[in-house]
Amino acid sequence: MSSSLIPRLRGTAVLAMSGAVAAYVWGLLHLAGAFLEAEDGGTGSAPIPPCRGDDRVVHVIDYSVGFFPLSFDCKMTGGGSYTADVIPGYVNPAAVGLALAAVGCVVSAGYVTELRLRAEARKGEAL
Repeated sequence: MSSSLIPRLRGTAVLAMSGAVAAYVWGLLHLAGAFLEAEDGGTGSAPIPPCRGDDRVVHVIDYSVGFFPLSFDCKMTGGGSYTADVIPGYVNPAAVGLALAAVGCVVSAGYVTELRLRAEARKGEAL
């Protein structure tokens, strides 16, 4: 087993987690912009600007924000809601996929380390 595999796995985990954080922060910036636009008030604030562009906009009365996954939901009269397209569609899948890849690399590095330590212990017992 190559001893350079463990640092590579750890480095890949750090890179993947950095990508996951970057994707999530990018989505948070979009969500914050939609929130600020919704809370702006004044002329042109009804219906809520992030909820515009849909036929259902005349029925929008409120909104809610979700953080896991990132979403901006427009609430309608009668209890229904729909998700406004303020967050790019790739943000949530990219953040989850990269985070899972990072976890996989960390687990793999731990497994390779365990195998290496067991092989060294077997060599020590044979002597």
